[in-house]
Amino acid sequence: MSEAIIHGFLLAIGLILPLGAQNVFVFNQGANQSKLIKAFPAVITAGICDSILISLAVIGVSLVLMSLPLLQIVIYIIGLIFLLYMAWTLWNANPDPVKQEGGLSTTQQISFALSASLLNPYAIMDTIGVIGTNASTYEGNDKFAFTLTCIFVSWLWFIILVLLGRTVGTIDKSGKLLMVINKLSSIIIIIVSIIIIKKLCQLLF
Repeated sequence: MSEAIIHGFLLAIGLILPLGAQNVFVFNQGANQSKLIKAFPAVITAGICDSILISLAVIGVSLVLMSLPLLQIVIYIIGLIFLLYMAWTLWNANPDPVKQEGGLSTTQQISFALSASLLNPYAIMDTIGVIGTNASTYEGNDKFAFTLTCIFVSWLWFIILVLLGRTVGTIDKSGKLLMVINKLSSIIIIIVSIIIIKKLCQLLF
């Protein structure tokens, strides 16, 4: 079981560390919200979504997606629309250090976190192709330990991200740094969107 735990821990870290729409969004909310607790909707939603994706990948349900190219195309298109909208929203966000209302509302956080998690083609493909495949090498308690470890790393990373974002937001009293973070977050999401467009073109043509 210890081997499965170590395997799951290292694999999950390798998958979740690279900057992507989901990580950027969680960090951004930690930086922009006036209080740490107000960024919890983003953390909880992202954590739940990852837990669901990991669980589906491990039990093999999500493998259906790999055998349905048309469904993959639909996910790419819907995900692209949400990511572009998220990028536009973050680019136009204007943190107000006086009113301290720079962060998104609870509803916006949940909807954006859902789109960045469940409608992010690369997040889905990584979960299915990597975690799902590696989990298939284990059985019984080992597979259960592997799954829980991956889920634990995911939640831990989102908590660390929001705390880092909150630290930056606390240091920045003028709101200028938060504006820069919003712009950079938007640019990163645009880059991810461009990559998705290229992948979509490969599937279509």
